[in-house]
Amino acid sequence: MADVSNKKRKRDGGSAGKPKKKVVLDAPASSASVLSVLRPKHCPPVVATTPGIEIPENTAFYSYQPREVSRPKSTKTKHAGDKEMLLHSTSHRSLDYTAREEGNMGLNQLVKHYIGVYDPKTGSLEVVEAKRMVVRGMVRAKQASASSMGENQVKQNMMERKTDLGQTFGTKKAKKAIRENVLNAIAPQRNRDDDTVKMDEAGKAILSSVGEVTTNMATREELQAAVDEAKPVPKANLDALDIQDVYDPNVIIGADILNLVPIREWQEKVQHKEGVQTLSRFVAARVNAIAANNDAVTRLRILRYFNFVLTFYLKTTPGKQRGTRQVPPRDKLREMLSPAPEAVVENIRRKFSDAGVVRKFHIDLLMAHCCVFACIVDNFEVDTQNLRDDLRVDQKTINQYFHEIGGRVKPVSNKAEGGRATHVARLKLPLDFPKQRQIAPRRK
Repeated sequence: MADVSNKKRKRDGGSAGKPKKKVVLDAPASSASVLSVLRPKHCPPVVATTPGIEIPENTAFYSYQPREVSRPKSTKTKHAGDKEMLLHSTSHRSLDYTAREEGNMGLNQLVKHYIGVYDPKTGSLEVVEAKRMVVRGMVRAKQASASSMGENQVKQNMMERKTDLGQTFGTKKAKKAIRENVLNAIAPQRNRDDDTVKMDEAGKAILSSVGEVTTNMATREELQAAVDEAKPVPKANLDALDIQDVYDPNVIIGADILNLVPIREWQEKVQHKEGVQTLSRFVAARVNAIAANNDAVTRLRILRYFNFVLTFYLKTTPGKQRGTRQVPPRDKLREMLSPAPEAVVENIRRKFSDAGVVRKFHIDLLMAHCCVFACIVDNFEVDTQNLRDDLRVDQKTINQYFHEIGGRVKPVSNKAEGGRATHVARLKLPLDFPKQRQIAPRRK
């Protein structure tokens, strides 16, 4: 079957003799010719820009030109485009608009602006030289009269004269201080009848905004509480009336975890007078006395938990990033902390590391916990030498950790060892925490 779409339509017989008609449109000429270039003698047109402001359409401007001084006829200005002109408007309720010629220095003085009047019927173009002006607005209330300006110059006090001298002959530092004082100053206004001070609207707005901001600002106590909350230290009960209740082991460790800490092995070894193998000098110096005391079960559990935490820290290796340490894999860590139960191992790993990395925050948290454990074990009076050796820090650092948990470290002369000075950390009420440092104001 043939494709119908490929067949050609036959031309109508009746339309063959009709002539084609062209529609004549009233279109503008294809080209334009400059008919004349005019330079106005009296009032030239203005090309104005309004940077940063929006002027109402019904704003009426008045033009001003300087009065001509008597000159010889040969030197008089013939064209209005060469004369200075100013436009001014006071039709707005609170703003005054002023248009001036700007940028007439340098290469800009050779640039001229023109306005073209185009006739689409004839294709002719009349070009008129125009002035380029910039319109700026000013608040009418801020404008001072010439008389008031004169009075201010007469009543200039000694401080203002000193400021002027500093701006003229002062050093860079002095000029910078003067500029800061001027920017931050709120100048009050004085009434004419008396000497009472009157604050203007701008000053009132500034003080109102400052008041709204400062009402929501935190007090010094709230800032101190926020700083203490963010510190890497165990949570203390500041409402406690007894020192034993400040750091409760059931809170800082957890009652379930503390009950899972194995102590039977140490008790049996001490009863059979066998040695307890440990990496800690602090533990080795105290385990026999505490394990032999049946009333010190909680202290023995804390001592064994301290031994697990210290072993965890000493078995970490330097990390890839500076100041970090890497935790061994879980199977190796479980073997290193044996016979600690799985729950105790996971508790230590999660509390003092993040994704297998021990950062500065975790190190500070671990050492602060060790200081608290040492205080509980030694009845809140600790000789810091063994603890300092276990944590591998200097005396100044261990003193700072005890200060962070509310304790104080003081040197004590030991007569039994020939007068050798030892450092003893004491934790007692009221606790003595570091205060938030106050930055002194900069000298001007």
